[in-house]
Amino acid sequence: MASVVSQSSKVAIASPTRRANALAERLEQGALALAALASPLGPQDWGVRIPKDGRPIGVVVHHVASMYPLEIQLAQTLAAGKPIAGVSWDDVHAINAQHAKEHHAVTKEAALELLERNSAAAAAAIRSLGDEELDRAATVSLNADAPLTTQFFLEDHAVRHSYHHFARIRAALEAFSR
Repeated sequence: MASVVSQSSKVAIASPTRRANALAERLEQGALALAALASPLGPQDWGVRIPKDGRPIGVVVHHVASMYPLEIQLAQTLAAGKPIAGVSWDDVHAINAQHAKEHHAVTKEAALELLERNSAAAAAAIRSLGDEELDRAATVSLNADAPLTTQFFLEDHAVRHSYHHFARIRAALEAFSR
């Protein structure tokens, strides 16, 4: 990561690398698109269940927001050169199911506020990574213990997550409005 030292205070101020900033911007753009899609929804649309998923739109928006901290924590594990071990897709499905139970009545305001707050924190965490950390690879149990770089993991999880659910929510709304 590049740093700038202030002559007056002699405090190092880190600035994001081009790659980290680009990743963070893509995450922010996805979160903003998801928020823009969800913001105008009324109560009836907020409760539309997503085909093949079964969760209501509101729960899924909240889900995306609530997963950012975990996705970033796992990416930071890789950035430190440590493997992601003991996490399976069954674990992910169990977390998602528990989340849906606990947040079945989430309000639009609460979900959108969490999306804004957690996406900003996730983007800031991504911007704190240097190119060396983005290039660092370790095994990931979610991917058959394949060695993945931090950048790939971020792109496949935290960055992609809002885009993935945006597409499913949009399709559900289009099907519901027919």
